Amino acid sequence: MNLIADRKGNISEENSLQDCLLEKLYGNAAGRLLLKPLVSPLFSRAGGAFLDSGLSRFLIRHFICSHAIDMWDYQPREYASFNDFFTRRLAEGARKVDFTPEVLVSPCDGRLSVHEINDSCVFSVKHTPYTLESLLKDRKLAAEYAGGYVWLFRLCVDDYHRYIYADGGDILKFMKIPGVLHTVNPVANEQFSVYKENTREYCILKSDNFGVMIQMEVGAMMVGRIVNHPRGSIVRRGWEKGRFAFGGSTVILVTRKGAVCPDADILRNSGQGIETKVRLGERVGKA
Repeated sequence: MNLIADRKGNISEENSLQDCLLEKLYGNAAGRLLLKPLVSPLFSRAGGAFLDSGLSRFLIRHFICSHAIDMWDYQPREYASFNDFFTRRLAEGARKVDFTPEVLVSPCDGRLSVHEINDSCVFSVKHTPYTLESLLKDRKLAAEYAGGYVWLFRLCVDDYHRYIYADGGDILKFMKIPGVLHTVNPVANEQFSVYKENTREYCILKSDNFGVMIQMEVGAMMVGRIVNHPRGSIVRRGWEKGRFAFGGSTVILVTRKGAVCPDADILRNSGQGIETKVRLGERVGKA
């Protein structure tokens, strides 16, 4: 069971059929044995090949109905495959990006939790400790973020699966880290250190308003493909950074000590183990 809050302070339980299935898989030894082939990149590629084909179009209507997706938010058109539908674009005006310089915006639709990085560069997600070094695979880089925040934006299957740059600035470095593909549902985090095992990519951004920050994309079960668009060395807030193929996934921001403060409701919810539902482009913190 996951607790989710909206920006008005309403709290609800999220416990879908998918959540129940994942609890059974991750919650016992037999289920975890079955997971081995499911989390492999090979399985993701095979599933992705089918979802890219025209044969998968029959899944679209059922998916829309079962997840109560409001298609008025999206550009109207025919889809060539399920993945073509899954990576659909928003209609003009469906999201608004806050361009106030001192405001940090959400790079995607999702469920947000923030986690403080201690002086030893350790942070905890649902009682699972992580070292920033294991997440970034770079000890020197991790040390620069002691005392800062890790911002986890967890996307579910019904979320919009394109994401933007949270701020403009100069790209200093790109990094790709291969791995497996566990679900990013919180139930998996109780058994596996998901964010240091899964496939991920990140860029180091010398941002216009929040110092040097990191923006990372984490693949998940059935999301072997993180498709980041090729860019030059300079980007702008609100530019589309890329998209995920089918499944849940996560976008992570890492900010330095004193660079930005999370909004009070997000900080309070995170301290109580509650994720906050946010939308692409909306305010989540302030310099």
